[in-house]
Amino acid sequence: MNSTDLRDTLSKVPAITFGFWIIKILATTLGEIGGDAVTMSWLGETTPNAAVGILHSGYLVGTALFAAIFAIAVALQIRARDFNPWMYWTTIVASTTVGTTLADFADRSLGIGYTGGSTLLLALLLASLFTWYRTTGTIAVDSVRDARSELFYWLTITFSQTLGTALGDWVADTQGLGYVGGIAIFGGLLTLVAILYFATKISRTALFWAAFVLTRPLGAVVGDFLDKPVAKGGLELSRYTGSIALLVAIGLCIALFPQRPATRSH
Repeated sequence: MNSTDLRDTLSKVPAITFGFWIIKILATTLGEIGGDAVTMSWLGETTPNAAVGILHSGYLVGTALFAAIFAIAVALQIRARDFNPWMYWTTIVASTTVGTTLADFADRSLGIGYTGGSTLLLALLLASLFTWYRTTGTIAVDSVRDARSELFYWLTITFSQTLGTALGDWVADTQGLGYVGGIAIFGGLLTLVAILYFATKISRTALFWAAFVLTRPLGAVVGDFLDKPVAKGGLELSRYTGSIALLVAIGLCIALFPQRPATRSH
């Protein structure tokens, strides 16, 4: 097989390994703490604006900021010819951070609540997956090679990251289970997905997307547990220190865990 044929079999996203899931959970936790650090600690949560009759907030500004960073990262990812682990994980971190601020903006500033936000985002996620499948014939990550598939991939990820934030808040706050309860629920569901992966022949693509979605609310409740006030069930750790520590941990994992592109089967 020549170099051109080999390149055509390689995806521009990573192979799904144990290291992938470790980094993904760290990235989603960073997205929660980093998003809160900007929207709550730096910009402040709310600023009244009587002229429009709604609450403008740090969520809106934070969403605009992280959306711009994410758009640039996606553009660079699509322009790249081959899989680059540092570029890929930078884009994932950007997606999970904008997912945090976007979900908080919809849930709190727009007032649709965690239940409404989760329902809307689940519908958007399913619509994205359905459209992607109808357009390309597959939603498997090993097919993400051309620009069209990449656009669907990152759009789906954006919806999944945003849904995860809203879902984590819905379980912890609306359902009153708290952050520790949320960690137990989403950790348990991920364990169930892993069991199904090893013990059944259920579609690997379906299980991947189920796990991908579930890692986001897990990261959300872990992040909230670390940085929210003690009175609300958190540890009230520094958001800035936590963000830096998670960035370092992600960098070390990228360097230590093997990083290779998913291989497209024929």
